[in-house]
Amino acid sequence: LRDYAKTVGGREQLAIEAFATSLEVIPRALAENAGLDPIDVLVELRAKHEKSRVRYGVDVYDGKVKDMFEEGVIEPLRVKTQAIASASEVAVMILRIDDVIAASRLSEKEKGGAPEGMEGMGGMGGGMPPM
Repeated sequence: LRDYAKTVGGREQLAIEAFATSLEVIPRALAENAGLDPIDVLVELRAKHEKSRVRYGVDVYDGKVKDMFEEGVIEPLRVKTQAIASASEVAVMILRIDDVIAASRLSEKEKGGAPEGMEGMGGMGGGMPPM
């Protein structure tokens, strides 16, 4: 993904790089929870993956990056693919909702609506009555 991000310009490049970083959360958390240096583990893991050794992962028992297939760790690709797709869809939905909220606030300001924070106090019966 990082190589692909270099071929894309603008904000898309930043989004792709952020997505690549998000995929490293799991090996980073494994390393930290096992008492390993997460930076060293990620550097070694990236080096293996750069050499097309994509089956490599973190062995928390001895702190080494190993071929997980040879170690007997087998995970269904379909489960990972679906989890990543679902997480991506949720992120896109959140961003769209954020865009809608930002657009509605902008249109309220253009119409001369109340400034932010003037909607009334929650649990206090609302704001001031209309005049």
